[in-house]
Amino acid sequence: MSSLSLAVRDSTTMLRRNLLHARRYPSLTLNLLLTPIMLLLLFVYVFGDTMSAGIGGGGRGAYIAYIVPGLLLMTIGSTVVGAAVSVCTDMAEGLMARFRTMAIHRGSVIIGHVVGSVLQSLVSVLLVGAVGVAIGFRSTDATALEWLAAFGLLALFALALTWIAVGMGMASPNAEAAGNSAMPLILLPLISSAFVPLDSMPGWFQPIAEYQPFTPAIETLRGLLLGTGIGNNGWIAVAWCLGLTVLGYRWSKAQFDRDPK
Repeated sequence: MSSLSLAVRDSTTMLRRNLLHARRYPSLTLNLLLTPIMLLLLFVYVFGDTMSAGIGGGGRGAYIAYIVPGLLLMTIGSTVVGAAVSVCTDMAEGLMARFRTMAIHRGSVIIGHVVGSVLQSLVSVLLVGAVGVAIGFRSTDATALEWLAAFGLLALFALALTWIAVGMGMASPNAEAAGNSAMPLILLPLISSAFVPLDSMPGWFQPIAEYQPFTPAIETLRGLLLGTGIGNNGWIAVAWCLGLTVLGYRWSKAQFDRDPK
């Protein structure tokens, strides 16, 4: 069997293991998924009429269209926290050390976690998107190519954040610390353009919100789905995703290859 065939076989086995684990213990994924859904319902039905004034009016319907793209990306940030906890649990229970001694492709252990988390993130995005459609979100002007590009951006963003979360999980001493260290992936959207435009923020705060990975990704997603201007945000979002993917991959690989203490 070739090295590539071995890697695919073992990675598939590890992916199946992680998906079965998520199915048997769905509480973590469910809890993380409820966060963006509750924020969506809260901001639309409680703050929607007021918040719509900050985007030029239009009432609750306009604010639904504005907020859903940001909540889709926030859903990814919430879901990948589970990857950090899962990886850390495997490390703490000695499973990673055991896998190192087995006759399997070394990278398959991490790849199984990454692919499983990306799939869970995309399923979560579909569920949150369905809730958004149910309460009034519409994207009537987006072409099939733009929908495909939007899905590709969401998948690339999920891959990038998953690798970062895996690195956080491997660097954490226990599952609680892993969950806490991954919390910025949930909090960063709160200080982006997900809920209000950048120009409505204080001047000193705008650069913080603008020069972070979520804001260009959110603006790109809005442009693809709602027809707003994208500008340079598309290239910046892709650059953020590729940079975070490389960083997370190298960080995770360095820790996995390190001799266990």
